[in-house]
This record gives sequence, C-alpha cells and structure tokens, in this order.
Amino acid sequence: MSTGRGILARGPWQSEQVEARWLSETFEPPAEVERQADAAVEGLRERGSPAHDGMATRLAGWREDDDRLVLDLQPVRWALRLVEGDACDSLTALCVVRTADGRWLAGRRASWVSTWANRWALGAGGAVDLGESPAQTLSRELHEEWQLEPEHLSVEALLGLPNGIAMLVGLATVPDAAAPVPDHEHDDWGWWPAAVDEWPEEADDRLRLMGRLLTVGR
Repeated sequence: MSTGRGILARGPWQSEQVEARWLSETFEPPAEVERQADAAVEGLRERGSPAHDGMATRLAGWREDDDRLVLDLQPVRWALRLVEGDACDSLTALCVVRTADGRWLAGRRASWVSTWANRWALGAGGAVDLGESPAQTLSRELHEEWQLEPEHLSVEALLGLPNGIAMLVGLATVPDAAAPVPDHEHDDWGWWPAAVDEWPEEADDRLRLMGRLLTVGR
C-alpha cells in the first residue's frame, strides 16, 4: 500500500526529533515491478552507468507524535526506485543547501548517473542506507557530494512523489563564504539567487516548487 502523495508531513524538526523504527521483513514487490527494476538496471549498464543495485530503505509508514516525526522503515531492493510510477515508496533524502544570505546551492548531474542525468538539482541527495536514520542521510550526502558541514540542519518535510518515491527533505545553512567541492556525480554547479523568481532558466518547475515550499513561512 502506498504511503501517499504530496506533502505527507511538514516540519521543521531537529534531527533528534526524527525517529526511525525498522521492520525486520524485507519488502517484496509485485513480480511486474521486479521485472521493470531488472530492465532498468540493465539499461544503466548499457549506457555505462554503474548499477548500484543492492539493498536500500523503504518508507512503510509514518506518523507525527507530538513534536516528533516517526518513520517506519524496512529493507527494500535499491533498483525499485528506478521504476517510474511504481517505486514502492523507496526512501530518498534531499538536503537543500542555502547560505546565510539566502542563496541556493545547485548542481548539474553528470550524464552517467542513474537518476536526474544531465539535469540541475538542489543540494545533495540519495538513498537512505540500511540501518541509517534518514536525518543522518542528509548530513552524510552533503559531505559526500559537496564536502560541506552545515551550521544548522533541519528536517523540513516528508513528501510522496508522483513516481512512487518517498522523500525526506532537509535544509542546511552554510556560511556565505562556503566553498563547495563537487563530487564526480556533478559536472557543473553554482549559487542561485535567494529569490526563487530570479533563478536561471535551467531551474525546472519541480525545483522552483521545492524552493517555494521551503520559503513559505520563513
């Protein structure tokens, strides 16, 4: 059963207010979804992209408990996230990055990566590792992709995306003089203006929607 689409829960929460509870059983997808995942992995191999298939994390359920966000998680095959429209609530974490003066860190994903190839994205993101708190995924991805350490990090929202992926969204603040060092998954990057309406044309509608979501009430 899907956990839902759209904004599932809205923070902000501090990292310690996000609780991960792990289910012991591995999620078993429908046979057709499994077949599509196999085909997607083969497609990655054919275009020279590393096929990082293995185990990752699925959002099995969630609830808000007083001032906490409680996530029920379970092991799942990583490649299910590649099945467009039926990713079985595979969980990803997105750490959006802003400077103290409000600018946004954006990077263009390299042509060989498995998701969002040749497209611009905000901040850092990736799958939640088995046994890892999704809140910890945010800071890990930020360090791995940009070698940045945040001055402040909050968990802003839990989303259900149209492609069947669940996403935990965090917001990291870094000093104005922060100097990102992009990893090999990015071939270009830059600081976008604080005002979303002033972003360059390569910022597609989904990125602008995310920017507006994170500025509402701030």
